[in-house]
Amino acid sequence: MTKSRLRALLLGTASGIALLTGCTTTETTSTNGTFPGNYTVVAYKPKDPSAVRVKVSLENAMIYVMEGDRPLLVTPCTIGVPGKSTPTGAYHVLDKEKDKRSASYGFWVKGGQIIVGESTRAPGSGYHYVGYPMPYWVEFKPEYGFHAGAVWPVPRSHGCIHVHPNVAPKFFALVHSGTPVTISRSLPEDATIGKNVARPKDYTWKDPVASLLISGPSSHSFTGPQEPALANQ
Repeated sequence: MTKSRLRALLLGTASGIALLTGCTTTETTSTNGTFPGNYTVVAYKPKDPSAVRVKVSLENAMIYVMEGDRPLLVTPCTIGVPGKSTPTGAYHVLDKEKDKRSASYGFWVKGGQIIVGESTRAPGSGYHYVGYPMPYWVEFKPEYGFHAGAVWPVPRSHGCIHVHPNVAPKFFALVHSGTPVTISRSLPEDATIGKNVARPKDYTWKDPVASLLISGPSSHSFTGPQEPALANQ
């Protein structure tokens, strides 16, 4: 399994600044580089954290974090492929884990050797397995969750919902255990606040070097946003 194949399995799957319903989106102008690029959106502090709820549109591949009618975060996402689709329904946040790693795909490490592979297929004796980074994990159903990853313009995941690494810390900060999560085929917000949201263009960029991806907390594997996670409005 090649490194690009691993990223396709795990991570799924223009220029300027656009203003949309009070949210700012910044998008990279480069066409190649090391993932992630500088794509980001603004997320706002809730007035009442207990009133926060998450809505996901599968057809628009969009996440809406709302406080009543007030959008706190509107951001594109990647959803599951046919046969491994993202489930629809009403859920709640079950668990949050900032530094989660994949239990299925990752790297086999032996000294200075790093081999991409599946957790059930060791390349030989003396190797230990390190899962691919899935930071800012927010579980809404057993084995299903939101986590940082490349946001492709087409379904690309195994059922999880991928949030751009520069946005995932903001989403993580907005939700808590018990936060309602509704996943639908489509939502009314698709025609309003989700209609013209700029989408990331860095989904085909190469991963950081493997030595970085296996080292330390998984949340350190990708460069994160430089601004505070949540802004005042």
